[in-house]
Amino acid sequence: MGFIPSLFTVLNLFCGFMSIIHADAGNFSQACLFILYAGLFDIFDGAVARFTGTSSKFGVELDSLADLVSFGVAPSIILYKAFFISLDGLGIALSALIMIFGALRLARFNANLIGFDKNFFIGVPIPIPAVTVSSFFLFYFNKNFSPGLSEIFVYSLAIGLPLLMVSTFKYDTTPKFSVRELKERPVKSVIVILSIILVLITRGEGLFAFCLFYLSTGIFRSTRNQMKKFFGGKKRPDEEETEENLKLKSLN
Repeated sequence: MGFIPSLFTVLNLFCGFMSIIHADAGNFSQACLFILYAGLFDIFDGAVARFTGTSSKFGVELDSLADLVSFGVAPSIILYKAFFISLDGLGIALSALIMIFGALRLARFNANLIGFDKNFFIGVPIPIPAVTVSSFFLFYFNKNFSPGLSEIFVYSLAIGLPLLMVSTFKYDTTPKFSVRELKERPVKSVIVILSIILVLITRGEGLFAFCLFYLSTGIFRSTRNQMKKFFGGKKRPDEEETEENLKLKSLN
């Protein structure tokens, strides 16, 4: 059974490869869709590993390699080919930030990994920036957004997303939709369910809004904690947890 999660990881990797091929050919919609497909396979490999009890260090390493291609290299190439190609060297540097900082994010995660279960990520996980870029180019770039606003968003995403990956902001992990999870974290579970419904109702357009919302949660949590600290408030026990000291049972 141990090979089944790795099969989904390989499919994730293959989708990243297909995204790169389509981006190089100028088929940006297809390139973005393959990143979204890779995201689905990335979710499945972790879920299957938990269900079958086959989580392993090999799976973690393979998952990170696949993620770097699908969620690091692929979105960087989309950014370059779809927008930054006219800026020559500067465009290459800006486009490469997601790939470079994504690699740093994955390396930090693996170096600090103790187990396979956690409540928070430190820094936004690498799939989220890739899905943010993909959903933006699919539904908003020069479509729902004007060219001027689209340009502002492209620069903001190219610079802001990499910084959030290597930040120390805490981001919630995906709920496992078990009875225990629903009892312990009902708000998070309900938010995710409502977000899925929103994405389905809007035929995918709501995915970009959900990504922006998720990205903002880490900034909001950090700001709130700093204000509590400044005014003498105390953190809740779960806010004291870090990615390094949590015992895990599921994949990133």
